[in-house]
Amino acid sequence: MATRVVPAPLAQIPNALTVLRLAAIPPFVVLLLRTDGQGSWWLAGLFAAAAVTDQIDGFLARRWHVESEFGKYADPLADRLIIDAAVVVLWLDDRLPWVALAVILVRDALLVGGYRLVRDRGYEFEVSFLGKAATWLLYAALVGVIASDRGTDWPLWLFWAGVALAVAAAAFYVLRAVRAVER
Repeated sequence: MATRVVPAPLAQIPNALTVLRLAAIPPFVVLLLRTDGQGSWWLAGLFAAAAVTDQIDGFLARRWHVESEFGKYADPLADRLIIDAAVVVLWLDDRLPWVALAVILVRDALLVGGYRLVRDRGYEFEVSFLGKAATWLLYAALVGVIASDRGTDWPLWLFWAGVALAVAAAAFYVLRAVRAVER
C-alpha cells in the first residue's frame, strides 16, 4: 500500500465529505418535499453540490493514498442513498413515474444486498466506468428534475438514459461477481 502523502488531519477530508453527503440527505428530503411540484434551482444546486462531493472524495482518497475501509463502503452507500431519496420524493411529488422508483430501488437493493453475499467469498467490488457514468447521468437528470416544474420532459429523457446505464452497470457487476465467486 502506498504511503499517505498528506498530514493526518487532511487525510480525513475524503471520509468527512462522505459523512457530509450522508448528513445532507434528511434536510434535502424535507426541503424537496416542500417544493410541491415546483422547480427549485437552489435545491438542485444543493443536490449537485452533494453529487460533486462524490467525485471529490474519491479523487482525494486515491491521490492522497488515504483510501479506507469506511470509504469503500460508505461512499457508494451515500451515492445510492441520496439518489434513492431524491427518486422516492420526486415520485411522491408525481415528478417521476413509479416504474423509475421500482427500477432504481430494486437495482440498488440488489447491488447492496448482493455485495454482502459475495464479499465474504473474496469478491472485491470496484466501480466500473459504466457504473460511474450511470451515477453521473442520474445525478445530472435528477438535478434537472429538481430544477424544473412538474411536467417538464427533458430531464426525464436524461433520467431514463441514466436508468438504462444503471441497469447495464448492475448486470455487469452481477456477472463479474458471479464469475469471481465461481473461481
